[in-house]
Amino acid sequence: MASEDYFELFGLPAQYAVDAATLETTWRRLAAQVHPDRYATATPVERRIAMQWASTINEAYRTLKSPLSRARYLCEQAGQDLQTESNTSMDAAFLMQQMEWREQLDEARSGNQQALDALQQSLEESSRQIRDDVGQLLDHDRNYTRAALKIREWMFLDKLSQEVESVRHHLADRQQ
Repeated sequence: MASEDYFELFGLPAQYAVDAATLETTWRRLAAQVHPDRYATATPVERRIAMQWASTINEAYRTLKSPLSRARYLCEQAGQDLQTESNTSMDAAFLMQQMEWREQLDEARSGNQQALDALQQSLEESSRQIRDDVGQLLDHDRNYTRAALKIREWMFLDKLSQEVESVRHHLADRQQ
């Protein structure tokens, strides 16, 4: 094992669309090659190297398995800085939609289960559309700049979806 490019490490083409079964099978094979039990009698240096490879393999697997992480990784590999901490610029229509979703979330916090369900459905539909758009932008158009904008939107949706789940759990706890 000589590569730390995650796609190369797993023998996959560097693209958004991946074969999940191949990813899983390759991960299991690679993880078995560097499993600590195989290096129980090895030198400390060999054990440390095996442990480092195991860490790299597991990180690569987590990154490639998650569609959002995989998209981010592809953009970063193409030299596109997502500037997730400092760049909050987004499409005006998406910003307006954010405000609507925030209003729905505020309404749902008061115990409105229908608003919460509608918000979750809207977020799921928007996430699916963004995933499709990102796949097109990365694999077909090779437009990493536009993909980065969509990925930031996707990250917002992901975070808001987590907030929705948190509100759902909070409301369920209140009802008990």
